Amino acid sequence: MLALPRHGNGVALNLKELIARAEHQTLVRSHHTGNARAAQAGERLSRLKGRGMEFAEVRAYQYGDDVRTIDWRVTARTGKAHTKLFRDEREQPLLLCVDLGSTMQLGSKLVLQAVQAAHLAATIGWHASSQGDRLGGVIANEQQHRELKPKARRAGLLPLLEAMVELQQPSQGNSDYWLHALERLQRLARPGSQVVIITNPLGLNDAAINRIRQLRKHVQVRLFCITDPLFQQLAQQRHAVPVRLPQDNNNRWLDPHGSQQLAQRWHQAQQQAERFGRQHQLPFTEISAALPLEQQWQQLWL
Repeated sequence: MLALPRHGNGVALNLKELIARAEHQTLVRSHHTGNARAAQAGERLSRLKGRGMEFAEVRAYQYGDDVRTIDWRVTARTGKAHTKLFRDEREQPLLLCVDLGSTMQLGSKLVLQAVQAAHLAATIGWHASSQGDRLGGVIANEQQHRELKPKARRAGLLPLLEAMVELQQPSQGNSDYWLHALERLQRLARPGSQVVIITNPLGLNDAAINRIRQLRKHVQVRLFCITDPLFQQLAQQRHAVPVRLPQDNNNRWLDPHGSQQLAQRWHQAQQQAERFGRQHQLPFTEISAALPLEQQWQQLWL
């Protein structure tokens, strides 16, 4: 029998279990793509990014300065050449966007999808915090959301953990909550940020995919899709199926008609999400809610 997460029951989140994910932060591996990839295995990419893109100050132009950095507005106003100075980007902002809506509040074996999503986000957050990255993000369900600007280390991480505990509950309300969360994420993300989106296939409809496509023009996007064997069972079986719900620890039963409709929606959404990932070369990984994250460590890369 699979063990439940430490300090958790698989159904209702608490802060203690998300703090305990710090023990598993080494499961996350940082991969770097593009021209900046290290040439040899085992090398860690430096966080210094050349001249950088973060503005520091303006000073008088000096012999040898790059003419491309001349601040023409200040030069015109003062009558003397001035140049812009930039500081090296030593911290890469990481934004976590986590779906805790009603479709995530289902699970058939180990934990609810929402619980697994929070554990995944916490594990990634602890890893990023240990690397010195600034953390922020958007946590959302149908009733409310939390939008958190990036802050350094635990000052950024702990509010995210607290928000996930608060919002992981049964909710009804705005059916477009996830699209609105992605819109807020787009406003929050600065060019050069890294964005991790965690949802399930039902959170990747046409509107959401279009929003993610726009987001990718300016930031790095990593997509984790939480799955559960429940939906494969629903498609194969013609009788009621037990499912764990967040109201209590007891099994509830989905009727055959409703379960078939849900399975069909899930299957279509999953195919669409996988197709989108392939077409746009988007890093896309499925994480099962039926297995501990520790058994899926090969999937946990950024």
